[in-house]
Amino acid sequence: MSKLDDLVAKYATELEKKCGEKKVDMALLRGVAKACGPSLYKADASKVSTSDPKELKTVRKNFLVKKLGLKDTDKLDDAIMEVGAQFGKGNRNKYRAMYYYLLAKKFRKASMFK
Repeated sequence: MSKLDDLVAKYATELEKKCGEKKVDMALLRGVAKACGPSLYKADASKVSTSDPKELKTVRKNFLVKKLGLKDTDKLDDAIMEVGAQFGKGNRNKYRAMYYYLLAKKFRKASMFK
């Protein structure tokens, strides 16, 4: 298995255990993880810090607006916070690929990553 495959398997397990995903769409998860690029392999860059407003702005601008092509509205901030809540309070491992996976599902943009 490649490093990417190992991470995708790890993220799938985390999504089931910590985010309540009953059936993880592996093709979507792999596509989103691949789209994250080298950031997956860097400890700090591989996670989303929901307590950092600058980080949340980056998620909004770079992923939701640029990658998914969504209109830049306050609705995006609500979605970011909603997805962050799915990880549960105190969960410091909000992996970027998992976060983006949940956002892509929420906005029904899964086809972009398959």
